[in-house]
Amino acid sequence: MSAPRTIAVIDIGKTNAKVALVDLGTLSEVALRRKANAPLRQAPYPHHDVEALWTFILNSLADLNRERRIDAISITTHGATGALVDRSGELALPVLDYEFDGPGELAADYDAVRPPFSETGTPRLPIGLNLGAQFFWLQKCFPADFAKAATMLMYPQYWALRLTGVAANEVTSLGCHTDLWNPWTSDYSSLVDRMGWRGLMAPVRPAKDRLGPILPAIAQRTGLGPATPVFCGLHDSNASLLPHLLSDRPPFCVVSTGTWVVSMAVGGRKVQLDPARDTLVNVNA
Repeated sequence: MSAPRTIAVIDIGKTNAKVALVDLGTLSEVALRRKANAPLRQAPYPHHDVEALWTFILNSLADLNRERRIDAISITTHGATGALVDRSGELALPVLDYEFDGPGELAADYDAVRPPFSETGTPRLPIGLNLGAQFFWLQKCFPADFAKAATMLMYPQYWALRLTGVAANEVTSLGCHTDLWNPWTSDYSSLVDRMGWRGLMAPVRPAKDRLGPILPAIAQRTGLGPATPVFCGLHDSNASLLPHLLSDRPPFCVVSTGTWVVSMAVGGRKVQLDPARDTLVNVNA
């Protein structure tokens, strides 16, 4: 297969969702589709409107492909979000909105099992900003539905699964204040084993991996070529950092802005991080 020239980037932000066409020759955005992204505030708890987003993604891919042939697809999303899917690839439970404070109901129980900052580089964060706290709350409050889950996916890889049928996880989302990842050992944290979740975790793949071609139904729905590859994808702040990792010489700092402002230092002087001051360890692609 020839090298891709035009990439469709699916970018699911907390406030807005976008599908952009990027010309790899000029590294410039040549077309864009955008929609507001608001959670559904309805039973069983506030959750992401994944079906509305899915319709937007498919319509945007079809529309943009008519403007300029799409050679490949990559995905980036906000953090603190994951999906539980059953053996058929359907959601076992809705994708919880991390601004919902339901997990706070079990804060004391969760704090008793979560790993220390020294293990994960993850501070204890409010509402649902620790993804491990979301999964813990879901397992305790919806045990029958949680038991239907066959796979735990980070949010970018949930969309990759829907596009390709291939389940994967990836370190930039796993390592984004989730309590689920140990960056020092490049493995899942003790929480994952303590809760019995390791068997649910999809295989970890690099962000640059081609997971597979789009499913035949996606090709038919969008008009994209049936061999169009989908890359594994990554966390959105890490996507902002990646070009600088490839082209700049440390030390440098990147400030990623959007719904959240994230300051990332690469190659700087090592300092003692204080978990009480919203400092944390993230993981590069």
